[in-house]
Amino acid sequence: MQSIEQQVVEHIPRLRRYSRALLRGDVAAADDLVQDCLERALSRQRLWRRDSDLRAWLFTIMHNLYVNRLRRAGHEATLAQAPEEIEEFAAPPAADPVSLLELERAFSRLHPDQREILLLVALEGLSYQQVATILSVPEGTVMSRLARGRERLRRALEGGAEVTLRRIK
Repeated sequence: MQSIEQQVVEHIPRLRRYSRALLRGDVAAADDLVQDCLERALSRQRLWRRDSDLRAWLFTIMHNLYVNRLRRAGHEATLAQAPEEIEEFAAPPAADPVSLLELERAFSRLHPDQREILLLVALEGLSYQQVATILSVPEGTVMSRLARGRERLRRALEGGAEVTLRRIK
């Protein structure tokens, strides 16, 4: 049986991918977020329940650290884009291919709540229940934010009119 340290090391690539997607290419900030996440997880490993999903626990820690950073900043983060990293990926073949730059622009216009859920479901392949646990929201909220995020992304990529909704608290 692997130690928790060994299990955590196996999740580092996923954590790095998620943090870079959250921070939209700011490699230094993304690596700092991963390092903070790993430090917190290892220093508090006694809090992890052995019968629970380690990946979900790590993503929860990372999400909480990310939200705390945004709150400390006092505004939504304005994040750098790293074009050299976008070139690493090839666009999927299609009849009307969308450039990665267009996708990045459309994705960056999504509300952060929708962007996070899209990343966790589409990029990381987590279940709705796991995402709900990570973000501390009901599973129905995950599904509705995901549907709205996908729809806004689709409209933006098709060149449709951007619908901006006000947030009422």
